Amino acid sequence: MKKRIPFQILLLLLFTLQAFSQTDNPELQKMADDDQSARMASDINWMILNKEDSLRRVRIFELIKEDKVKTAKDHFNSGIVFQHGNDTIDSRIAVQSFKKAIELDATLNKWWYAAAVDRDLMRRGQPQIYGTQFVKNQATNNKWARYKIDTTKVTDEDRSYYSVESLAEQVKKERFMNLKSVSSYYESNNSIDKIIKFIEQEFKKGTESEYNSSEEEINNFGYSLLNANKNEDALKIFKLNTKLYPNGFNTFDSYGECLMKLGQKKEALKAYKKSLALNPQNDNARKIIEENK
Repeated sequence: MKKRIPFQILLLLLFTLQAFSQTDNPELQKMADDDQSARMASDINWMILNKEDSLRRVRIFELIKEDKVKTAKDHFNSGIVFQHGNDTIDSRIAVQSFKKAIELDATLNKWWYAAAVDRDLMRRGQPQIYGTQFVKNQATNNKWARYKIDTTKVTDEDRSYYSVESLAEQVKKERFMNLKSVSSYYESNNSIDKIIKFIEQEFKKGTESEYNSSEEEINNFGYSLLNANKNEDALKIFKLNTKLYPNGFNTFDSYGECLMKLGQKKEALKAYKKSLALNPQNDNARKIIEENK
């Protein structure tokens, strides 16, 4: 005698099959991609962009009515578009979209939900709760400042779950956002020797410095010189970065790249080997070393 499968289990199996058979809406993905890429431009025409944002939101409302917003990624992409809306209706929809997305797929970037919540509260004139929103304060010479926050609503553990910095880290982030770039100092004097000496001085100042002498900032400055075909100057900056951050695998990787570009293959491979020793997962360094055996 055959055993009958309970009706509830059949429904569960059907629901599971339907969930796996659903595919992400490519139109929604394109809209989210367009939303983000438009904001990467150096010369944004906000009048045109605001119109494009509005058209995207209208189209998503149509897709919702057509039942074409189904998967976790669909809701996630909808949130990306609605977060740039003009009012609290749009910001609330963004919150709901991101919430639904991470309920369906907990592997998605949860930071977007926390940011949407904070942005919605900010638009309503209320304190944020996670601490993702920073605004320029005209009262302090247009410096960045964390928007007012109610620290009693969520814990640092909650913030960590949503990939948001702790309250203490946010204070450091605010200071970091207001640091001047080393490239701005270089532009004022255009001397590589002066900028090297200046970076070393600012690095020693630590938290007292007004300039950003972080590993990433110096590395980016090196690449800006490299892109401007100032290869010898770039090499000096990359070398300086390995001196200031001797445990930074990326600094040695960049130093190796510059050495290789200048034809100093032997020294370049030493730099790449050092980078690989600091980070065995650096596939770029491993590939170049293998190719030059």
